[in-house]
Amino acid sequence: MPSLPRNADVADALDELADVSEILGEQGFRVLAYRRAATRIRETGASIAELALQGTAKELPGIGGTIEAKIVEMTETGSMEALEKRRAEVPDEVTQFVRLPGLGPKTAARIWRELGVTTLDGLREAAEQQRVRALQGLGAKSEQRILDALAKGLGPEPERRGLLGVGLPVVRDVVEALRAHPSTVDVSGAGSVRRGKATFRDLDVIATATDPAALTAHFVTLPWVLEVAAHGDTKATVVTKQGLRLDLRVVPPEDFGSLLQHFTGSRDHNIALREEAQRRGLSVSEYGVTVAETGEVHRFRTEDELYRFLGYELIPPELRENGGELEAARNGSLPELVEVRHLVGELHCHSTWSSDGKGSIEEMARAAHALGNRFLVLTDHSHYLRDARMEAQWREIEAVNERVKPFRVLRGVEANIRADGSVDVADEVLAELDWVVASLHTAFDRNPTERVLSALDHPHVDCIGHLTGRKLNRREGAEVDVEKVVSRAVETGTALEINSQPDRLDMRDVHARLAGEAGVLVPITTDAHSTGALAYRELGVAQARRAWLTKEQVLNTRPWREISKLLR
Repeated sequence: MPSLPRNADVADALDELADVSEILGEQGFRVLAYRRAATRIRETGASIAELALQGTAKELPGIGGTIEAKIVEMTETGSMEALEKRRAEVPDEVTQFVRLPGLGPKTAARIWRELGVTTLDGLREAAEQQRVRALQGLGAKSEQRILDALAKGLGPEPERRGLLGVGLPVVRDVVEALRAHPSTVDVSGAGSVRRGKATFRDLDVIATATDPAALTAHFVTLPWVLEVAAHGDTKATVVTKQGLRLDLRVVPPEDFGSLLQHFTGSRDHNIALREEAQRRGLSVSEYGVTVAETGEVHRFRTEDELYRFLGYELIPPELRENGGELEAARNGSLPELVEVRHLVGELHCHSTWSSDGKGSIEEMARAAHALGNRFLVLTDHSHYLRDARMEAQWREIEAVNERVKPFRVLRGVEANIRADGSVDVADEVLAELDWVVASLHTAFDRNPTERVLSALDHPHVDCIGHLTGRKLNRREGAEVDVEKVVSRAVETGTALEINSQPDRLDMRDVHARLAGEAGVLVPITTDAHSTGALAYRELGVAQARRAWLTKEQVLNTRPWREISKLLR
């Protein structure tokens, strides 16, 4: 049997299967199932190939028996017959059309079938001859975007970076496993995961030990290790069964603070720190601080000692991006950042009333309560609540509230922002809801800023969901003029969420900081479609901390009675 495929490889295969299936016009539910499975696999810490071989992969949300069988097939043979069969039916370059901005699988299929275009050169020719605009929904702007993208060349496949929601649990598990070893003195995660960055390239762990060689030997034999890339007495690098590269460095206790600070980064933060130190006759390295005049080297057991020696307050890892944190740490103006424990309610989540929801209203309510929440606003997708289903859902919410009080479930909806900027729920229905989220879900290249601004002006819209609609490693998201959106949100009193889904984390940290500084209240939501996904809030909190947000700037640190008073 070949070596087990990485989770990323399985997810890539399912994503491609979804693309070619959609190009071939197959049933939408099947395409959606492939995409959901790919997303779930990327978010799964364990080896999906191992789980499939054990027959337990289908127990994961979004992975049924059919998908599990495809994973087993890929594990045992190196390929998926369903994917190979569909690849043979679609011209090779047609599948590359979807890498062009604004061209999804359905549009690629129409260009192929209706215009007879099967190559990138043919697509360029069709756009130059203004034939593309003849297709409904495409116009001159679409043609120009195609020509611009083709002029630049598709280039290599974009780098797939790991998601924070995948890397963070792995680092925690490694830290706990190493902490349990008898030789360990100190151990901590480092790198971009420690800074709460949305994606990462590699995972880093720093440790001190009474017997460094014994600790690295223990590290390379942990059960989730697939491959040992390097192994020495003080350093080791492994590849996990999920395909993640993980580096361990074991250092003397007196250097732990310096090494941890250095390998936490960011690069820009460290450069700025060193340049400022040089102006004061100090040289900072991962091994300490050297006084240039005397050559004396100061070594530090903790980061706090290092920063204070240099004249700074201890800077939270999430702020270390050279975004003004050094000046703030020197003058004592670092913000007191929001923490997970500050959140008391969930303002965006789904239930089985949405076809992609996995938890009932009561299950979602009880899971949210178990996390310390006092309320949950149910915001199922509007298109699943047609034909009096919304009123029926309200009756179930009322019944659930009787069983879970004093916890409270509130009536909400996630409405779609249409291509013309309207929302797809009638005003008289919206008026009866406690909370309305409006989101872009389609046509991301069609006037996204104007559509969001229109939704902000709607008197019943309380919050814009996942502002750009990005999906990490899949699509960049809409080109929204965030400054305009923030300015309008201030005027209308509308919230802009940080969506904590691992493949979204949208708003971006820089956008959330802009919103917070302007006075927009920013809820941290999970967009949970299952009870387990409610725990994603810690990822959103990390994003909020990177945005310099305090407890006061985050909307759902307040009880519902206070939030309701803030609604327009």
